[in-house]
Amino acid sequence: GPRGLGRWAPWALLLAAGWAQAAALAWPGPNWGLLRAGEPVAVLQWASLAWLAGAVLRAPSGRAAAARAGVFATAWLSATFWWLFVSMHTYGGLAAPLAALAVLALAAFLSAYYAAAGALCWRWRRRGPLTAALAFAALWTLAEWARGTWFTGFPWGAGGYAQVDALAALAPYVGVYGMGAASAFLAAWAAGGERQAGPGRGRVPAGRLWAVGLALPLLALPWVGRGWAEAMPAHTVPAGRLPVTLLQGNIPQNEKFEAGSGVPLALAWYGDQLQAAAARRPGGLVVAPETAVPLLPQDLAPGYWDGLQQAAQGAPAALLLGVPLGNWADGYTNSVAGWAGADPTPYRYDKHHLVPFGEFIPWGFRWFTELMHIPLGDFRRGALAQPPLAWAGQRIAPNVCYEDVFGEELAASFRDPAQAPTVLVNVSNLAWFGDTVAIDQHRHMSRLRALELERPMLRATNTGATAVIDHRGRVQAELPRLTRAVLEAEVEGRHGVTPYARWAGRWGQWPLGALCLGVLAGLAVWGR
Repeated sequence: GPRGLGRWAPWALLLAAGWAQAAALAWPGPNWGLLRAGEPVAVLQWASLAWLAGAVLRAPSGRAAAARAGVFATAWLSATFWWLFVSMHTYGGLAAPLAALAVLALAAFLSAYYAAAGALCWRWRRRGPLTAALAFAALWTLAEWARGTWFTGFPWGAGGYAQVDALAALAPYVGVYGMGAASAFLAAWAAGGERQAGPGRGRVPAGRLWAVGLALPLLALPWVGRGWAEAMPAHTVPAGRLPVTLLQGNIPQNEKFEAGSGVPLALAWYGDQLQAAAARRPGGLVVAPETAVPLLPQDLAPGYWDGLQQAAQGAPAALLLGVPLGNWADGYTNSVAGWAGADPTPYRYDKHHLVPFGEFIPWGFRWFTELMHIPLGDFRRGALAQPPLAWAGQRIAPNVCYEDVFGEELAASFRDPAQAPTVLVNVSNLAWFGDTVAIDQHRHMSRLRALELERPMLRATNTGATAVIDHRGRVQAELPRLTRAVLEAEVEGRHGVTPYARWAGRWGQWPLGALCLGVLAGLAVWGR
């Protein structure tokens, strides 16, 4: 009856708020008013988080607060990376119910961080809106950091990515987690808390003037925030311009590793395009995506590998392409190989941050991976902060797949400013996830890395988003997704180090974590 519906309505609203948090990272629907397909929605992220903060702060108990935060986070995370279902079911052959259950189980496991944060935040509910907001922001940030670090980390879809435009000016100072903390503080402050008992100090109702006063300016943040960011002084200076050619092969994922279809198609198309682009744009950089060459070099037809090197030397040009390297006896790596003009020494970058289940099998889970028909393997891990490719006055640093989701790991290459990269390059293959919002989400994560480090980011992918992003996080050029095409552009490298690169490169996210712990310690002492 109505009473039963009323009992479930708050949980349904929390589920809806969690979905809104996911949708805010990259709008999954069509263009609708101010909502643009594939673009972040800063206000939606803030509003959904404000709903969660209100629900947590007004929970009847710490256990209820944990449950509310856990439900919200499970809905948010499963709606954020639901496309894992595509890789497991469509391409991995896992039964649909098992694939759906696996996505839900991963989201529920990761939601435990936020459930713990909700339970702890509830302890500050009676100490006023400012104290509650500071506690919520600190605990939310610690939960985000834990999710992105523990068990190798899976920070995909952190809340700060929805603020890539609205709070862009903060990125070179505090990074994505700091941006998420700022949004969490505003959300919790708007939601309010409970004041301590006393004359004239009753409950702060949800949606009070805090929300009205903050909501109106927040509606303009995506536009004002971007202008604010571009008006801020840069921490870097130009390092010269470089012609670039990015290749997008659009090799069907179900054929990519098939000897009779995808493999010869990839070898023919990428081989022709790499050599043609090197000859067409001498002095430039040509990039092919992750595993563009899907075989170990020694398994290629005679002359193929040497032909690529000769193309680089003959132009001269620099070539980078994704390829597995190593051998079956000693192990292999997910790598980027390359050549720089007349230099006969090949360049090599080995992926450092491997994907669980896709590139290494966690202990005790081999049974799960054996249920799927995906060419899984236990890849060897590359070193952190490997040397960049030196070419045309630039230092070009590649990263593979979701490595560019770990800003602190990219920042490790900036410890020595004199040898810091001037251009970043991401090579990916998101064909595993079909034509989904994963492509848009990854584009915005690359944009945020460009903002944090004030470096251009080149993206060469199999199906999208193949794009050129400048050091202000703006997409300068992009190919249509799911097309076989070539993107030619010019990019400006940058010298210098941002404050974020300086502290995150040395200490990772520990300074931000220590600040959050310090805030909580201060609130604990101050609130006694």
